[in-house]
Amino acid sequence: MCITAYQPADVKIVVSNNYDGPIYEQIKSQILQAILSRELMPGDILPSLRSLARDLKVGVLTINRAYTELESEGYIENIQGKGCFVAQS
Repeated sequence: MCITAYQPADVKIVVSNNYDGPIYEQIKSQILQAILSRELMPGDILPSLRSLARDLKVGVLTINRAYTELESEGYIENIQGKGCFVAQS
């Protein structure tokens, strides 16, 4: 059993290889839950792709997929050169 955790501000992201689905879904669902529960507020910056990948010990493409899906669903926005932020309501 391998579990890795990352905690930006007050949000804890935990990745486990015992989960049946893909790792990006674990990351996506935990970030989404933090947004919906208002642990992450509109305008809050998310960790960079590389730093989150390093901290969770996963590939950058895994984080990118989670962020891309959250962005396409309107929960976060990527501002080129500045990072990813929780979208304004």
